[in-house]
Amino acid sequence: MSGNLNVTRPDRKKRVLLIAANPSVNTRTGWPIGFWWSELTHPYWAFVEAGYEVEIRSPDGGALVGDGFSDPEDASGYSADDILSLGFKHSPTHASLLADTPSIEGVDPAAYDAIFLAGGQSPMFTFIENQPLHQLVVDFYEAGKITALVCHATCVLLRARRSDGELLVHGKTWTGFADSEEAYADAYVGQRIQPFWIESEARAIEGTNFVVDQMFRPSAVRDGNLVTGQQQFSGAEAARLVIEALGR
Repeated sequence: MSGNLNVTRPDRKKRVLLIAANPSVNTRTGWPIGFWWSELTHPYWAFVEAGYEVEIRSPDGGALVGDGFSDPEDASGYSADDILSLGFKHSPTHASLLADTPSIEGVDPAAYDAIFLAGGQSPMFTFIENQPLHQLVVDFYEAGKITALVCHATCVLLRARRSDGELLVHGKTWTGFADSEEAYADAYVGQRIQPFWIESEARAIEGTNFVVDQMFRPSAVRDGNLVTGQQQFSGAEAARLVIEALGR
């Protein structure tokens, strides 16, 4: 079911379920991995500014950890200009939202207007074969809810299947982390990082249209109720498309 069935009461705020990855370890590099800060905080801020309620969960629940390069206080300085994430980290109210997240168990899509999956390094190891998460994404989509995924979280769309057995992205135009961006990241750290590349996998799928924009430029795509963002600079742009679809 791909039509927009987002009929909501005018007297309540829109509600977004924001899913971030649990901490894990990259088995290729040995690095601790987690969610990417800007892919959580920038959409969160966009939704709050639009007057929405945002609930943060993770697949398994518990405390969340951001990827090192995404941390504005990381010694690398890679994300030093991300003042939104810096503010989120140092606000006791907001930091507490990540200290002990609820799991996705028992989530009812009817209680929300949209779902938004943040990316990072962890999703490539913890989202890709997570069947309960795949089913939750499909449940939101088939309930007519806006279904958004950004950056490496889009790996879910390589596996998630609708109730008719087709991939959710069958017949859809979507985006995700580009091969060119993976190659740049590998060169930056001097080794292969990811176990697979999303663009390469997506282009091997028949009946779907995977597109990418220039490297590391904000880019998001909406096709019906499906919204996807290319990489870490696309979280706010994907959130904007969600807000455009839902209204304020």
